[in-house]
Amino acid sequence: QVRLAESGGGLVQAGGSLRLSCAASGRTISTYTMAWFRQAPGKEREIVAAQSASGDSTFYAAFVKRRFTISRDNAKNAVYLQMGSLKPEDTAVYYCAARRGPLEIRDGEYDSWGQGTQVTVSS
Repeated sequence: QVRLAESGGGLVQAGGSLRLSCAASGRTISTYTMAWFRQAPGKEREIVAAQSASGDSTFYAAFVKRRFTISRDNAKNAVYLQMGSLKPEDTAVYYCAARRGPLEIRDGEYDSWGQGTQVTVSS
């Protein structure tokens, strides 16, 4: 099972940018679909973006609206989420997740998770 560790969260003003990183260990992510989820206080965890192992398929939640970009560097065994035009409603804990197999958007389909990184957007 691949182990995941997120970093890059923090406090940012509305309109600002952040780049989240997810470092993988134990297995190479080149054969994994990778995804970012988020969970705000009192809300269910929701998918933000996902990318298939080959990179041919990418999914973004509707609320992303071209503000975020998911990318991976298989040589570094890492996945990134570049976030721009941040809004207060983007405040949440962001999780990196991995699964073997095709791209899925349901969190139950992912079996490897990081511990999460807090993103707080002030108005």
